[in-house]
Amino acid sequence: MNQWLTAILLGIVEGITEFLPVSSTGHLVLATELLGFRAEDWAVFNIAIQPGAIMAIVVLYWRTFVAVWRGLLTWEPGAVAFVRNLLLAFIPAVVLGLIFDDQIEALLENATVVAWALIVGGVAILVVERLAKTQNVLGIAGVSVSQSVKIGLVQCLAMVPGVSRSGATIMGAMALGIDRRTAADFSFFLALPTLSGATVLQLVKHRDEIGVDDLQLIGVGALVSFVVALVVVKAFMAVVTRHGFAPFAWYRIVAGIVALAVLNS
Repeated sequence: MNQWLTAILLGIVEGITEFLPVSSTGHLVLATELLGFRAEDWAVFNIAIQPGAIMAIVVLYWRTFVAVWRGLLTWEPGAVAFVRNLLLAFIPAVVLGLIFDDQIEALLENATVVAWALIVGGVAILVVERLAKTQNVLGIAGVSVSQSVKIGLVQCLAMVPGVSRSGATIMGAMALGIDRRTAADFSFFLALPTLSGATVLQLVKHRDEIGVDDLQLIGVGALVSFVVALVVVKAFMAVVTRHGFAPFAWYRIVAGIVALAVLNS
């Protein structure tokens, strides 16, 4: 398949799955394999196009960013708590990501790990949805310091492709008693430093391997993921509000089983 078409297709996959609890990295690994390419050859691309999806959050929530920025200028408690909580949740991923970078990168080449992680993660979502006792929290600023740190620790599970960063953070937050809407918002905003950091790390680490053609492919993939994510995030919140996360859990389980069947055929 033509590389440009592959970049567009992978951009679509990234845009659809980045903020859903289904694992964007896992889907990109599986999509790469199913398209007939070696996952390791597209590992850097799959990470580097994430900023496209991140920009969708910036565009959709620009009023929140402006409000927080203005609040920080006057040291408004809510704005300070908002930034503090996201930074606390981001730190565990930085520490473990730097320590286990090579091991994490090796997992990005293993489609079987992804398939199993999809299944196990789907079951975990069903369990949390059924058992979690949540209460309304006054937005991200209303999340406590200890809850923020714990959400950050849970996010580290997503270093295993197929677990899902958004799934881990949302379910982790709900297990800590945080309502669905705040859990989803926390996950969206936490994506900015987490995915940006992962992208910078990969680009710096593999800078000698990335040529002009690679950068052009990354640019196309990022642009496509941005446009698709704009649509998906709005639709995602509508589904969650009405049906919860169970539809995504069942999708994960079915997708994982199908992937295992195809990979072992």
